[in-house]
Amino acid sequence: MIVLATGCSAMTCGKAGLLTRRQPTSTAGAGLASVGRTVGIPPVLHMGACVDNSRILMAATAVVKDGGLGDDISDLPAAGAALEWMSEKAIAIGHYFVASGSSQSLERPSDDGSETVTKYLFEELENTLKGKWGFEPDPIKAAKLMIDHIDKKRKALGIDKSRERVLFDMAKRRELDAA
Repeated sequence: MIVLATGCSAMTCGKAGLLTRRQPTSTAGAGLASVGRTVGIPPVLHMGACVDNSRILMAATAVVKDGGLGDDISDLPAAGAALEWMSEKAIAIGHYFVASGSSQSLERPSDDGSETVTKYLFEELENTLKGKWGFEPDPIKAAKLMIDHIDKKRKALGIDKSRERVLFDMAKRRELDAA
């Protein structure tokens, strides 16, 4: 799993030391820690301001198109979160993700929308756009919902089994490309 962050969450990640390669691996799972050590990246990669979230969708698109993982962004074992959103623009940005097929979690939904729109966003949208909104005010429970979603997607792709990791350096990648 790789964690990409934008906006205000990056500040929190930075204060926790998650944006530096020197971060102790105890804060990351075994898989993320091994990838981080191998390629020299921190547990969390900062992708810019909150309005730069399109960079994350570009990365997700490359994982599907170039990496061959799934047929659509909605197939990826990925989830987004805006657990402490402070402006309605977070809803607009999140909706861009949901409309692209991604799953998004909110700490609290906007409380000034109609029941019809709220039902559509949180219960029916996944049927048409493959993405969905989630709502959970407790951050631990929200994280659990996201992990469950990621595990479900990993299982659907057949990448839920533990196996030996093989990480290639650039020379090995070039050999593969030449073959």
